[in-house]
Amino acid sequence: MLPFLAAANQIEFVYVWTEARPEGKAIIIVLLVFSIFAWSVMASKAIQIRRARRLNLAFDQAFRDQANLTDLYKRRIPVEGCPLFSIYEMGNHELAICQQRHESKGGAQGMISLKSMEHVKRALERGVAQESLRLESGLILLAIAVSGAPFLGLLGTVWGVMSAFAQVASQQNAQLTTIAPGVAGALVTTVAGLLVAIPSMFGYNWLVHNIRVLSVEMDNFAQELASKVETAFIPED
Repeated sequence: MLPFLAAANQIEFVYVWTEARPEGKAIIIVLLVFSIFAWSVMASKAIQIRRARRLNLAFDQAFRDQANLTDLYKRRIPVEGCPLFSIYEMGNHELAICQQRHESKGGAQGMISLKSMEHVKRALERGVAQESLRLESGLILLAIAVSGAPFLGLLGTVWGVMSAFAQVASQQNAQLTTIAPGVAGALVTTVAGLLVAIPSMFGYNWLVHNIRVLSVEMDNFAQELASKVETAFIPED
């Protein structure tokens, strides 16, 4: 039964495709390109988010196990794709600059001033912003697919129906067998638009949710790191 239904659906699709007008076929091809880009973005971003979560978890454990706040930074271990490590690295880089500046002014070795702490905080904020932008890159393609695909499909349907009725009027033959093929060929563009938009909508919402969670984790880590730096490297009065 299932092979028969599959064959029937395939025959139906071929029939509808042959009845579609050139402009409808062009729109379907555009929607197919949209679909390829949308699925590519969803797959790549899902892999990126999964990797970021795994690396964040490993780095958070190493961060809390280190004896000194700058031990991981001094080891110069490259960790690509870990948002927390990138923020940590930017903060420590600015901290090292502030320590050198503080020592050149006669301050205690390895310490920073309260004013320099603001530079460290801004570096951490830049790190959070850069990582958030990196995680969100490419989502605009999904947003375009979600919002634009149904309208492209509707455009193809309206255009096809208009052409079908114009053909009926020119032939002066309003029988169902004359109207139905053109209408069926026009409606397939709406189906194609929805097939692109619906998966893109689910994928977009899932990605936005997970990126928001990662952004909150990055904000919390940046605030925690700023507090630890302030406690460890600012001399008490």
